[in-house]
Amino acid sequence: MLYLNRHSILLSFVKQCDKFNSNMKILKHLICIVVLVALFSLPMACKAQTVSGKSTPIVPDEQGWISLLDGKTLSGWMTFDPHAWSVDDDGLLVGKGNRSHLFSPNTYRNMEYRAEVKLNHKGNSGMYFRAQLGRGWPKGYESQVENTSSDPQRTGSLYNFVKIGEQLIEDDTWWTQHIIAIGNRIIIKVNNKVVVDFTDEKNTWTEGHLAVQQHDPGSVVHYRKIEVRPLPDDAAVAKAIGVEDTPSLK
Repeated sequence: MLYLNRHSILLSFVKQCDKFNSNMKILKHLICIVVLVALFSLPMACKAQTVSGKSTPIVPDEQGWISLLDGKTLSGWMTFDPHAWSVDDDGLLVGKGNRSHLFSPNTYRNMEYRAEVKLNHKGNSGMYFRAQLGRGWPKGYESQVENTSSDPQRTGSLYNFVKIGEQLIEDDTWWTQHIIAIGNRIIIKVNNKVVVDFTDEKNTWTEGHLAVQQHDPGSVVHYRKIEVRPLPDDAAVAKAIGVEDTPSLK
């Protein structure tokens, strides 16, 4: 009788072990599936979204300028956070809310890049060029758009390269910001006045996207016009074209 009881207990234990092993196999399979789904989903979560909408054909004007705003949609721009951007009833690009950047679909080496901008009191924004697509603060050059916030680098600064401490623009006022990048030379004009003429001996950034910035929830920025004029990769040829608008390039 004792032998039978032991035998029964042993058989029961073996069955329980088999059941446990079977459950563990199922659990392992489930874990593998979850991990695989997470791995395949990760690149999608980190990928910039192309803002939906029918693209407006890119047609340069007689001087080669291309408008990047159609006054109706955000079509063609790329961003990781589209909720910070909209186009209002007046056709203005508006940035407000959490930090976000709109990236151009194309990359540029030599170019002229200009915009008409208006910024609220203590607001902060920026015009990036030769920027790398990515989350957080873009890697690339930034022409500062900032008049009265706590940041000491004011409008027109080439951020972390050439600092302008003087306030050039009043709050809630439209102005034009114009960037010329040819080779390692960068010129920034504010209302057609050259405020930066810088040669980057390290040639830090050579090619990348254009971008505009929504800095923080307290900032409200309006862009009325954003244009780019691609220039030839050959710096000498690009300079010959750019000097028409900016004689100081000579």
